[in-house]
Amino acid sequence: MATAHDHKLHHGDSLADAAQRAFERAGEQWTPMRAEIFAALSEARRPASAYDLAEAVSKSTGRRVAANSVYRILDVFVAANLARRVESANAYIVNAHPDCEHDCIFLVCDSCGKVGHVDDDQLSGAVRRAAEKAGFSNLRPVIEVKGSCAECSEGDAA
Repeated sequence: MATAHDHKLHHGDSLADAAQRAFERAGEQWTPMRAEIFAALSEARRPASAYDLAEAVSKSTGRRVAANSVYRILDVFVAANLARRVESANAYIVNAHPDCEHDCIFLVCDSCGKVGHVDDDQLSGAVRRAAEKAGFSNLRPVIEVKGSCAECSEGDAA
């Protein structure tokens, strides 16, 4: 059963402001390049790779941005809870509630590539407990469910 969290989903300027506050609380600096990368990630309609983001920021700023620089920024974003890595797609999505710490269960559509998520603290807690029992530490459970999203499922039924 999915657990409800008291977290506010942010969009647009509200999301950028919440991300900046969370980032600075984590002891990081919100530089213009980090802001550009975050803006590009938050505008992406599907999980974005570092190459996708480098291209988008290069176009918007008029100067070349290297993918390896974007990877470093994305790593910092993930550590600060501003972004999540979708392992199966080797890509990233923005965390629309950066003030909330929890494990996401990603729902990855095989047809269109969109990614949603649900929060289920019972399931992720069980995964954490099983891993700890097996001697694992510094856990970061990654749970991804592949299938068809509601939109693609409706199209298949037609």
